[in-house]
Parts: sequence; C-alpha cells; structure tokens
Amino acid sequence: MKHLIALLALAASPLAAQDFSEGSEAKSWNLYAEVPATFEAEVVDVLCNLTGNCPDNCGDGTRQLGLIRTADNVMVLPLKNNQPAFTGAATDLAPYCGQTVQVDGLLIEDEDLNASNIYLVQRIKTAGGEWSKASQATKVWAKQFPEAKGKGAWFRRDPRIKEIIAREGYLGLGLEADAVFIEENF
Repeated sequence: MKHLIALLALAASPLAAQDFSEGSEAKSWNLYAEVPATFEAEVVDVLCNLTGNCPDNCGDGTRQLGLIRTADNVMVLPLKNNQPAFTGAATDLAPYCGQTVQVDGLLIEDEDLNASNIYLVQRIKTAGGEWSKASQATKVWAKQFPEAKGKGAWFRRDPRIKEIIAREGYLGLGLEADAVFIEENF
C-alpha cells in the first residue's frame, strides 16, 4: 500500500506529470538531453522576479528574461533563440514583457547534469496571433552598433566585448595574465 501511495504522489507531482512535447514543431539541434516543448508562459524579468528589483519594461533589453510556465508556475530560462549562433533569446522576448505568450522550442532536462528548465526558444506567439521566428538578436545588434559592420562573427566586432577584453584580457584575469598565458602556450 505504501508503494502505491508513493507512486501516486510521484505521478501527481508537476515534474512527473508535465510533457510539453505534444504539438511542438521545434527543430532538433542535436543537443544532449533536448526535448521538443511548447507551452504558454508569462515573459518576466528574471532579476525582478527573484529580487524585486524591477525597472520599467523588463529593463528595456538590459536584463535576462524568463518564462513563468502557466501549467505549473515554473520559471524556465530561455538561454538561446533560433539563430545558428548561440545568441540569447532576451531580444526576441523583450517585446512581450509582462505578457502571456505561447513558445515552441527545445527544453533541456537532465537530472544527472542537474540541468533543468533550460530552453531554446524557436517561435513565439500571443493568444490568437501568428507565430514569429525567434531570430532577431543579430538584426537588433546590427542596428544598435552600425559602426561594427563587417565580416565574421558579430561578437568579435561588438564594441562592448572589445572594451571588456581591452580592460580585462581574453581570459578575464587581466592583461598580465593574458601575456603570461600567450607566452607559455603560443
């Protein structure tokens, strides 16, 4: 009897009961532990949600955004959008700050790696709306930094990244540590 009660409790838990793959049209990235997932969620400013530090409009693009899933009130972290580069999803989600949307993408869940609720958002839509591809990050970046136009990876031309490297070095340990590393390894 106690085994039956334990089994029923497990089956009733949100983790065991939730399968968000039905209806998903997400394309595989062939990532370890990826599972197609579509669900309804509120777009939130993660820092605001966790600390109460809440600037207007989810920080106007300066904050990491999250998804509070309607089905189980779990915070899901959308760390990538649909672009080939590992660009964040915050740019694509920013127009929906505070709104409830339907998302479709890949959920990363792996108990052994302690990875839970990591999401790669591929499409977004509002209730009754049309799906839009989550692929705006580099387009928005190009408009924000027209002086960084050129060939190659956008992040190698990003003035913010270049400034950090100039100040802290490639390793983030300072210019002296970079010089020692380069001398020892190259």
